[in-house]
Amino acid sequence: MNPRMPVRRFDVFAEYNRQQAIKDGMPEDEAEGYGLWVAKVVAARRYGGGPPPKPRKQEGASKEDEQEATEKRPKEKWHSLDGEEQTDQLFEKEIVNRMGGQFYNTVFMPAIGEAIAQGKSYTSIRDSIRRDWKP
Repeated sequence: MNPRMPVRRFDVFAEYNRQQAIKDGMPEDEAEGYGLWVAKVVAARRYGGGPPPKPRKQEGASKEDEQEATEKRPKEKWHSLDGEEQTDQLFEKEIVNRMGGQFYNTVFMPAIGEAIAQGKSYTSIRDSIRRDWKP
């Protein structure tokens, strides 16, 4: 079975981080959004973008005030980039549907899972794992 489109390093990185987040206890839907978000942040930095903007410091606020405000703020379910939430649905669209759901579920996702189970790092698999996957 082959993917609909070429499998990119980006796809491998997003899936690798999705599965690691699930392994670390993150709910599956949030892990999908997280995997997509972290892949986009890393890709942006590599190709000339910078890190996501940090919240602006309030005039006269001390470090303690800022920390307290951060602790009181509810955790957002989704990370955003350029005003767009990186959700599980966006992961489906940009990763799963791009390569095809059947390929993703029967070939791609299990292969990444097996690599993680074997303790392999992303950098050790990013090219070799996708070598034979041609559209």
